[in-house]
Amino acid sequence: MSQVFDVAVLVGSLRKESFNLKIAKAAMQLAPPSLKLRLVDLSHLPMYNQDYDEASPAEFVRFRDEIRAADALLFLTPEYNRSMPGVLKNALDVGSRPYGQSVWNGKPSAVISSSMGGIGGFGANHHLRQSLAFLNTPMMLQPEAYIGGAHQLFDEAGTLQKAETREFLERFLASFANWVATVLANHH
Repeated sequence: MSQVFDVAVLVGSLRKESFNLKIAKAAMQLAPPSLKLRLVDLSHLPMYNQDYDEASPAEFVRFRDEIRAADALLFLTPEYNRSMPGVLKNALDVGSRPYGQSVWNGKPSAVISSSMGGIGGFGANHHLRQSLAFLNTPMMLQPEAYIGGAHQLFDEAGTLQKAETREFLERFLASFANWVATVLANHH
C-alpha cells in the first residue's frame, strides 16, 4: 500500500464565498489517494508580534501544531494589491517564529492563485513563492497554477463547473503528489 501524505491547505482569503476556498474544496475532492488535504483555519490567528515569542497565544500554539503535523503544504491565494493577503503573510510569520523553530522548514509546498482577472493572481503567487523560498519549503516549480476568471467557475452551490479547470487541478494535484513523495523520500 502506498503512503498517504497529510497536506495542510492554507487559504489566503477569509471571505465566506471565497473563490480560493471553493478551489481548495474542489482540490480536496480531486486529489489523488496519496494526498489527504485538510483545511487549516487562519481566521483566528492574532497578528504576529515578537513579544509573543516568550509566551505564545493559544491560537499560535494550535496553528503551529497543525502545520508541524503536516507532511506538505498547499497554499491558495487571491491577489491583493499585487501581493498575497495579510492573513496569509501573518500565518507565514506566526509559523516561522520563535526564531529557529519554524514549522515550515523542509515541507514540500505548492501554490495556486486565482482571481477574477485574466492573470489569475500572478503577483500574489510570486510574492508567496518568494517567502516560501526563504522559509525553506521545497516548492513545486511546475506546473504553475494561475486561475483567472474565478467568478465564472462555480455554480450557486459552490461546485466547480468548468471541466478544463477540473482537469487542470487533477493534473496539478497529481504532479504535487509526485513532488511530495520525491521530496520526502530524499529527506528521510
